Amino acid sequence: MKLEICANSYQSAMNAQEAGAHRVELCSELSIGGITPSYALLKKVSKELTIPAHVLIRPRSGDFCYSETEFSLMKENIKLCKKLNFKGIVSGVLNPDNTIDIARTKELIALSTPLTFTFHRAFDCVKNPKETVEILINLGVHSILTSGKQEKAAQGIVLLKELNHLAKGRIIILPGSGINSTNAPLFQEAGFKEIHTSASKTIRDEKNIFFGNTTQTVSDFRTIKEVLKMIKNA
Repeated sequence: MKLEICANSYQSAMNAQEAGAHRVELCSELSIGGITPSYALLKKVSKELTIPAHVLIRPRSGDFCYSETEFSLMKENIKLCKKLNFKGIVSGVLNPDNTIDIARTKELIALSTPLTFTFHRAFDCVKNPKETVEILINLGVHSILTSGKQEKAAQGIVLLKELNHLAKGRIIILPGSGINSTNAPLFQEAGFKEIHTSASKTIRDEKNIFFGNTTQTVSDFRTIKEVLKMIKNA
């Protein structure tokens, strides 16, 4: 089973590589669900990371309905990621009623080609996940990052297994959220081919009178090694 690390910084990405992770998803600001990394971070990681890296394309926190300006920024960032030779794009767009914005998502997928396209956890907002899987398959999506519509993937394991069965190898169901060395074997035993986790630890947790909570996390080398050991031995 492959392990993808959600890396929120250069150090997180390098820790993932050195620990033996198979791939990273590069983003920034995990505390708000992740947004697109800066150009400087993209450029540095693209030059120094040797394992495959996918990039989160999300212009802001909040919902997944975007203005024309935001959508334009997303497309420009995809073009940049292609120039920097990243291997995949992680993105997606919803309508106000939390259905897939088919036209815009289709446009992002076409623009991303030949990079793989992962539909991110906006999927967990949809009302009809099984129907949505078929829509995303028809759009040519490579994988779906999802917690099974629960806060943690282990809590959503029943739906995740149903979606994986429904997919029948036509699309990768990529469980993510709260996966660790303790519960990682659960997903391997259930037949999933890949899992996603930040494997992070807090390196600074302070209160600032101007900016509030300033918690800083990093994907941890030892934690990643522990997850890899557990799925190897499962």
